[in-house]
Amino acid sequence: MTKGNSTKITDELYRYMLDHNPPLDPVQRGLVATTYEKFPDVAGMQSAEEQGPLLAFLVRLTGARHIVEVGTFTGFSTLSMAQALPPDGVIIACDVSEEWTAYGREAWKAAGVADRIDLRIAPALDTLRAMPPEPHIDMAYVDADKESQIAYWEELVPRLRPGGLIVTDNTLFHGSVLDESATGSAAGVRAYNEHVAADTRMESVLLAISDGLTLSRKR
Repeated sequence: MTKGNSTKITDELYRYMLDHNPPLDPVQRGLVATTYEKFPDVAGMQSAEEQGPLLAFLVRLTGARHIVEVGTFTGFSTLSMAQALPPDGVIIACDVSEEWTAYGREAWKAAGVADRIDLRIAPALDTLRAMPPEPHIDMAYVDADKESQIAYWEELVPRLRPGGLIVTDNTLFHGSVLDESATGSAAGVRAYNEHVAADTRMESVLLAISDGLTLSRKR
């Protein structure tokens, strides 16, 4: 095996990367800061700063109008995608916490995109299974409980239009995907990665972005 890139991402290089990406706007920046202030123990569940512009880029690249998000937390990723949608686009955002998503609601309203976000507080599998079974989803972002990810995948793929995209976060899971004896969430991510790679309905690439990001396109 030849490793093509040995660049070490130092703090300085990470800052350089952010400085050369689209900057977060004041509402996005405020939501990121509020998340770390209000929920310091779990703020790591928030999508990385560089993923906001990337998700927005992917929304525009795919021409997405109908997005499903599995795992919303405080709504930074939701906000980033909603801002990239056309006015008639919609995100169905799935989460189980009124407390966390309340901060997202405030930010979405402040950014003027609340009308593009349909927040559903319920187990995500229930929300997905209640959707029409035919292909109608343009893009999905999966960033929720890792042990249920294969189940989410199996509900999303049949409902994804040809050429549609599933973006999955944390697919390197802090490096623990290398541990063959992993349990819990790490084991869930390992199993998910194997499941995704073997699914002939999709073509997928796993990228070393943040904690691992997998892009999967429906054939």
